[in-house]
Amino acid sequence: VQLVESGGGLVQAGGSLRLSCAAPRTITSVFNLNTMGWFRQAPGKERELVATISSRGATNYAESVKGRFSISRDNAKKKVYLQMNSLRPEDTAVYYCNAHSVYDGRDSWGLGTLVTVSS
Repeated sequence: VQLVESGGGLVQAGGSLRLSCAAPRTITSVFNLNTMGWFRQAPGKERELVATISSRGATNYAESVKGRFSISRDNAKKKVYLQMNSLRPEDTAVYYCNAHSVYDGRDSWGLGTLVTVSS
């Protein structure tokens, strides 16, 4: 699954951003076999889970973003979104889209989009 992220940028603390991830070269039936997720990696830190959403819409969030971030997907458009509100400087990171196939366990990653939150 080829993934393309967009929507990153510079925002002040307390602001909002919406990230998008598209799978333009994936047929819909294959996209639907994937749990989609967002991960992030801050400078000098390991990549960490932010949120996931199953093909049926079940969601899971890291404790640090609960109540501030919301993940959603549009299977018909083969897209997944991450709405980020009340952003904090510690949210600064490169955000990666992930597709995890529930069929064969394969993981696919986008190239990432940088989110910078200024204080």
